[in-house]
Amino acid sequence: MDRIASHAAETDDGAFGPEDQLFRIGDLAAEFGVTLRTLRFYEDKDLLQPRRIGVTRLYSRRDRARLKLILLGKRLGFSLEEVRRMIELYDPEGRNKTQLKVALDKGGEQLQRLKDQRMEIDTAIRELEQTMAVVREMLSSST
Repeated sequence: MDRIASHAAETDDGAFGPEDQLFRIGDLAAEFGVTLRTLRFYEDKDLLQPRRIGVTRLYSRRDRARLKLILLGKRLGFSLEEVRRMIELYDPEGRNKTQLKVALDKGGEQLQRLKDQRMEIDTAIRELEQTMAVVREMLSSST
């Protein structure tokens, strides 16, 4: 993976510190299996804030971690707004008790929704299998 490293100390003029590990848009897209358009969409929604040098977008480790959380949230069925709210509760100086509690509460709600959906899907599968069995029987008896 082509990562960019900088050795300059971070200053008000936008230079990067040695602790910064930077990723180009293509790096993150390839790593997470998303399109460039997806990353630009998340940027438009202020979920990611890459730095820019000319037309080049440079994503920080923080952006990478946020992207990982966004994609996890999407896989789990959360809306982007729900993901945003949970991410915004992060406090780098604190223990993130509020963020963790909200994530746990939202996770419990989503788990119940998914279980309900699974029950509905299981019912639909059983009904479809029964219907197909009846149709097969009708076809075999009509020959």
